[in-house]
Amino acid sequence: MSQEPLAPFGPLPTGGRVRPITRWGTDVMHRPQARVQEFDAALAELAADMVATMYAADGVGLAACQVGEDVAMFVFDCPDASGVRTVGLVCNPVLTLPEGRDRQLDEDDEGCLSFPGAFVPCARPDWARVDGQGLDGAPVTFEGDGLLARCLQHETDHTLGTVFGDRLPTKQRKKLQKAHDKAVEEYPAGWPADTD
Repeated sequence: MSQEPLAPFGPLPTGGRVRPITRWGTDVMHRPQARVQEFDAALAELAADMVATMYAADGVGLAACQVGEDVAMFVFDCPDASGVRTVGLVCNPVLTLPEGRDRQLDEDDEGCLSFPGAFVPCARPDWARVDGQGLDGAPVTFEGDGLLARCLQHETDHTLGTVFGDRLPTKQRKKLQKAHDKAVEEYPAGWPADTD
């Protein structure tokens, strides 16, 4: 990741600690998250921890539920279809997707840090926009195509209690489970917090 990313609403918070990533099957992963009401120091500290954890896990996005917190917020550092990276943070995200003729599906592989080591194709619209709030409560909007579109949809899903496996047909879900089981030893329970 060489070039400086676009940060239309400022850089991501720094100084956080790396936390273990919460796995699929944990209750917090499978229910809608609580809306952010207080834009305070505790929220900023959580956001910094999420950023540190996302980078430690080599992810492009991370939702608060993925560090065990019932908070509708996600962070991301993700390239679009042309390779331009955007970084951002969204509280209380609302997703907008193309409709009708503008709706084109992208069948690329998708994975999840909460189900590590496994990737399968997952059809999603090839463009997305998310509106929400930043750490100070001010409005933010992010939009894009390629992996960025997929990331915005995937992370917003997390805030709604949906994991991408929920969107897969049974055969693909089994393939995902098989890949995850094969890689399980590479991702111990405390990963990435207790790994070098």
